[in-house]
Amino acid sequence: MKEDLTRRGFIRTGAAGGAALSWLSARRGPTVFAADSDKPALLGGTPVHKGGWLPWPQWREAWEPKMLEVYRSCKWFRGSGTHVTDFEAAYAQLLGARKCLATASGTTALIVSLHVMGVDAGDEVITSPYTFIATYNSILTTKALPVFADTDPATLTMDPASIESRITDRTRAIVPVHIFGMPCDMDPINAIAKKHKLAVIEDACQAWLAEYKGHKCGTIGDVGCFSFQESKHIPSGEGGAITSMSEELIDRCNAFHNCGRSIGSFKGKGSFTRGNNYRMMQPQAMLLLQQFEKLQKETAIRRETADYLTANLSKIPGITPVRLPENSRAVWHLYAFRYDAAQFNRLSRDRFMEALSAEGVPCSSVYSEQYYDGLLDEAIASRGFKRLWSEQRLRAYRESLGALKGNKQVCDTTVGITQNMLLASRSDIDHIIAAIQKLRTHSAALAK
Repeated sequence: MKEDLTRRGFIRTGAAGGAALSWLSARRGPTVFAADSDKPALLGGTPVHKGGWLPWPQWREAWEPKMLEVYRSCKWFRGSGTHVTDFEAAYAQLLGARKCLATASGTTALIVSLHVMGVDAGDEVITSPYTFIATYNSILTTKALPVFADTDPATLTMDPASIESRITDRTRAIVPVHIFGMPCDMDPINAIAKKHKLAVIEDACQAWLAEYKGHKCGTIGDVGCFSFQESKHIPSGEGGAITSMSEELIDRCNAFHNCGRSIGSFKGKGSFTRGNNYRMMQPQAMLLLQQFEKLQKETAIRRETADYLTANLSKIPGITPVRLPENSRAVWHLYAFRYDAAQFNRLSRDRFMEALSAEGVPCSSVYSEQYYDGLLDEAIASRGFKRLWSEQRLRAYRESLGALKGNKQVCDTTVGITQNMLLASRSDIDHIIAAIQKLRTHSAALAK
């Protein structure tokens, strides 16, 4: 691809083919193409996939009456109606959580959770480097330092074996990221947190209904954070949620997200604690409430499609699908695999992605080594951070980023396709497999 796309921009690009999606075919195996049509599209041949992919987000006319009812009521603020609280109760039930709090975004869900779990200026938080930048930013917003555990190349998630070496006397919490809706290996993470008395805040912003050993993501740590931004499986433009098995923690989150007002078991007089306005609005909640059945149905389709892709792509030398933890189920916000150029006649990943996109299969490298993009340099050079940490500590922190060998490997070799593509017909999914097979067959010519 000629330019690196952000994950959300890539999702829009992947959906740009329009609604030319057929839901009719249910073929049993990948399509086999005749030799005369097998020349790569990038070299003048015919693309394997000529249609588009399902646009995202989607709208249902059936949602309109209730949405109009909310807007016409002129009761849009959280405190003016019951739709937000109805959503919170329903989402908690869907996940098997004790309680849920709706927020303005996934980012604000993380900020609220970090505050409530006691993360403060000068603390350190261990998290994954392979994530959307909001994970970094939420930690930096609290004037805490995001300390990165390495990424396991086999799973694309936090490597539990790399956590303890990052713990210092300032470490306050661990934020595992269920990236692309793939569960982290939570048992060892929770064991380390318990041993060192650290909070666990699940970044489940891409993991609605993902499961780990019989538990939904967002119910395994102290709190879990979700996003309903436009690209998500259950979108409302913006919006987020915090879930927990502790009612008290959610009440504390509620108070902080609502200007510090007293609530439930977290009682005081008036605005008795620090807080900000991170509330969800009534129309957002109503839109989300109407998507639960759709979310569950489409999650099942994505899982079936991902299993089919994994079974077939794993047969292609140089293509390695992601490994999930034992007894877990992903929800596939993106379907990712690792690409080995050595098995494709040294065809670079960028050239491979360009060629795959030319075949009608949009793809992306997704995340890069974002800690070198300037964000962390700006933070640790700021007046506030220099007050909170010694020059020696900040220098050592910056130098330690070079030790993230697993994450570098992941950033250099991962290729992802978007979740809307996983909702396609089996014949269209066969096109993805056939396109990659085609590129491997002609990789020598493409590499010239």
